[in-house]
Amino acid sequence: MYDLVIRGGTVIDGSGRPGVTADVAVDGDRVVAVGDVDGNGRRELDADGAAVTPGWVDIHTHYDGQATWDPEVSPSGWHGVTTVVMGNCGVGFAPVRPDEREFLIQLMEGVEDIPGAALDEGMSWAWESFPEYLDELERLPRVLDVAALVPHGALRAYVLGADRPNDEATTEEIDAMAALARQASLAGAVGVSTTRTLLHRAKDGELAAGTTAAAAELVGIGSALADTGHRVFSVASDMADPAAEFAWMEQISRAAGIPVTFQVLAVDFAPHWWRDWIDRALAANRRGAWLVPQVAGKPASVLVGFESSFHPFVRNPAYRPYADLPHGERIAQLRRPEVREAILAAPPGQSTGFEAFMLASLSKLFPLGDPPDYEPHPSSSVAAMAEREGRQPLEVAYDLMLERDGRALLYLPLLGYVDGSLDDIGEMLRHPGTVLGLGDGGAHCGVLCDASLPTFMLTHWARDRSRGDTLPVEAVVHHQTRRTALLYGFEDRGLVAPGYVADLNVVDLDGLALAAPTMAYDLPAGGKRLVQRAEGYVATVKSGQVVRQFDEPTGVRPGGLLRGAGAP
Repeated sequence: MYDLVIRGGTVIDGSGRPGVTADVAVDGDRVVAVGDVDGNGRRELDADGAAVTPGWVDIHTHYDGQATWDPEVSPSGWHGVTTVVMGNCGVGFAPVRPDEREFLIQLMEGVEDIPGAALDEGMSWAWESFPEYLDELERLPRVLDVAALVPHGALRAYVLGADRPNDEATTEEIDAMAALARQASLAGAVGVSTTRTLLHRAKDGELAAGTTAAAAELVGIGSALADTGHRVFSVASDMADPAAEFAWMEQISRAAGIPVTFQVLAVDFAPHWWRDWIDRALAANRRGAWLVPQVAGKPASVLVGFESSFHPFVRNPAYRPYADLPHGERIAQLRRPEVREAILAAPPGQSTGFEAFMLASLSKLFPLGDPPDYEPHPSSSVAAMAEREGRQPLEVAYDLMLERDGRALLYLPLLGYVDGSLDDIGEMLRHPGTVLGLGDGGAHCGVLCDASLPTFMLTHWARDRSRGDTLPVEAVVHHQTRRTALLYGFEDRGLVAPGYVADLNVVDLDGLALAAPTMAYDLPAGGKRLVQRAEGYVATVKSGQVVRQFDEPTGVRPGGLLRGAGAP
C-alpha cells in the first residue's frame, strides 16, 4: 500500500525527454515508483488526460518578508511552485541591527515596490544574524519550501552602517562582510546576491546599497563561499562595462568553485547585447568558470491602471484632488465629463524617471485584456488605436483604464519586447546554457504580477503562441524544474523519478488558463498587491502531500526552509 498513487497521467519528468503515460507512486515524501503501479494508494489521484510534472522550482523571488507570515506564499503557491529562492537583487532583511530595520524596509520598498507598512507590520524581526533569520523561516510550515540568498545590501548596512550605503569599503570592512556571508552560508544560505543596476533605488532615491561596490569587495564576499557547499552568487547588472563585470564574476566562480548567475534581458536600443553577454559567459566557462545567464520567460513590464502605483495621470495636477479617494468614489469622479475633460486638458505634471518614460512610450502601451495578452501586436497599442480613431493617446488610455469599473489594466513591456514580439526571449530560452528566472514573485506589488510565470510558460510558450514558434512542452517543464534545481544544487528535486522528493503537479494542459491580474488589499496594514490566479492545476503535491486540488488550497502545509546543500 502506497501513501499516494497518481494514475494514468502523461509523466513529463523534468529531464527534457518526451512524456510517457505512467502511474506515479509516493511513500512518505519520496517518489518510489514510476510506471505501471499495481499496488493501491491510501489516496489516489486520477490524472487521465493530464500531465504529471515535477513541482516548479522558482529561483528568482522576493518573499523575504512575506515568507515570515504567509504560509501560502501566494501567488507563487497558486501556480504549482513548490520551491522558491528569495533574497535576490541584493535586498533582504538579514543580517540587521535593530536601529537599521527601517533602512532595509525602505530599500526593499524602493527596489521591489513592496509596501513598507506591510513589511513593518508583518515581520516579527525575531532575528539579527542571518542564521537567526533562517531559524525564524524554519518555524512556519508552508505549502512550499523557501531558500534564501544573503543580500549584499543588508551586509553593507550591517558592516558599514545604513548612513553609508554606497561608500567605498575598507579592507577590514570587506573581510567583515565576507565573514558574515560565510557564516550565513554554513548555516544554510544558498548563496549571495547583489545588484549593479541603476534602476534599483531605495525609496529615498539613493542607489541600492552595493550598486557601486568595487570588484575587490564582490570578489572578497563571493570567495568566502568556497568550501561551504553548493552555493550561488546571483547578480543583477546593467553590464555598463561588460569586460569588467565578467572579469570579477569569473574570478568569483573560479576562486570559490561556484556558479555565478547573472540576469540577461533584451533591450530595444541594443537588441543584440544579450548575445554578447551569453558569448562572454561561454568563453569564461571554457576557461574553467561557471557562469549561468538567467533569462526571463516574458517581458519585464509594468501594469498600468487607476489602481496601480503608476499611470499616465499620476502627477497630473487636475487628477491629484481625486488620487486619494476610495476606489469607487474616485472612479465615479473620473467618469464625470467635466473631470475627464479637465484632466485630459491639463499638462501631465512634472514627470521624471519612470513616469516620463511611460508618457513617451504610448506606442508600447497596450490593453492587457482578459484573458491577458502578453505578446500583443504593435497595431493594438494605445497610440495605434488613437491614430485610427483620430483621438489623443492619453484620451484612449484614460477611457481604457475606466473599463471594468476602473480596474482595467494596460500593459507596458519594457525589456524583451524587441521589434514588437517575444522572438528574442524565445531564442534565449532555446539556448542550452541559460536558466529561467526573473519572475519576481512577491515583488513589484503595485505594477506587476509575474509570479504566474510558470503557468504562462505552459500556456503561451508550449501551447498558445501565435506570433512565432512555440517550445516543446517537455522543454518548458525542464526549464522550470530540473534546470533551475541543479543551478542551486537542489539535487533531490526537479525530476519525477524514484528517490526524488515528491513535489509534483498534475496539470490539465488543455484547460490551463491565466486569469487577468487583479488588485488585492490583503497584505498586512491593508497593503495592496497585484495577484493573478490560474485554472487547470488538478493537484499540486509537496513532499508527498496534496497542498492544492482543483486550484484551491487543502490546508496542508508540509513545506519549510530548504537549507543549502552541505549545510549542517
